[in-house]
Amino acid sequence: MNGLHLGQIAAMRAGKSLRKKIVLVAMPAAHLIDVAGPGDVFALATKVAAAQLGPGAGGYEIILASATRSKQVVTGSGIPLLCHTRLSDIDYTVDTLLIGGMAFATMHELPPAFFDWLYDHRRAVRRMGSVCVGAFALAKAGLLNNKHATTHWEYCDLLQQDFPQITVDNTPFYVKDGNIYTSGGMTSGMDLALAMVEEDLGRDIAVTVARKLVLHLKRPGSQLQFGNLLPPLELTSDLVKNLQPWLLQRLHKPFSVEDMAAQVNMSVRNFSRVFIKETSLTPAKYLEKMRIDTARRFLSESNLNLEQIALKCGLGGLVSMRRIFLRHLKVTPRFYRSSFRSSLQQEQEADE
Repeated sequence: MNGLHLGQIAAMRAGKSLRKKIVLVAMPAAHLIDVAGPGDVFALATKVAAAQLGPGAGGYEIILASATRSKQVVTGSGIPLLCHTRLSDIDYTVDTLLIGGMAFATMHELPPAFFDWLYDHRRAVRRMGSVCVGAFALAKAGLLNNKHATTHWEYCDLLQQDFPQITVDNTPFYVKDGNIYTSGGMTSGMDLALAMVEEDLGRDIAVTVARKLVLHLKRPGSQLQFGNLLPPLELTSDLVKNLQPWLLQRLHKPFSVEDMAAQVNMSVRNFSRVFIKETSLTPAKYLEKMRIDTARRFLSESNLNLEQIALKCGLGGLVSMRRIFLRHLKVTPRFYRSSFRSSLQQEQEADE
């Protein structure tokens, strides 16, 4: 009984299965990785646990369930998935349920019975979670009310707008609030699954799974590495549309809010009030985020060194840029460049 807890030994003697039932919900037009990514994490964790702790170590029984009336779900890539069951037909105890992402245009394909099942089983299921925009399904079922949550960084604002009772955070790869778990972009579902494996089976097994899948157990940084820090305001805000080209040409220079206000022929007080109303950011915060976004572009697309980029973007030098990147993106500029620079550029640099 190598490595087994007393509770596990008792369960084995009683003839009970130690495997936790994990239901992965396939949504219409989902990305395959929304389902297959977490599924592979849980499946490999089961094999690793058996190898390290013995055949009675537990692990997971994976059940693929359809969110629709049909057991067959067509993914966004056109590849069909044949599910074990429909979610609304499950009448046994489920340990963990993860809802994959979906295309918003297919929301109408989800029957009322799907949302009813989620709400009715919110306490019976030990953990409920979502991958990517699957958070919208949890929200529509009322399971995210008064909770902290995340989703794909592109849709965080929409989730907050549609469900104002949720506290939406666009930064982390996943969020846990009570027994509800939400994750960000598609691969974040694997981050979340690894975190669940660590909760259930311990760090050693989770580390082994991460190594075998060539993943970080805890990925450095945040979702904000992948999306712009600034909201897409150029087409909706005349103030930003008029001011942004002027700002971009002068990022390397020091200037004040007074200078920005003068450029658009407004008083400082009125400019600050209107700017905050249209962007939800102070002019100073907007300028800092613009400088960071511009630096990110130079890091991934140019051959400028880090000091040159810091000065060109008005970030005050390498030490200052490093501090600002850590505060906003949770990674250093050097790490960001190594992660997002094109493979061709990296190969060329390696040959030099």
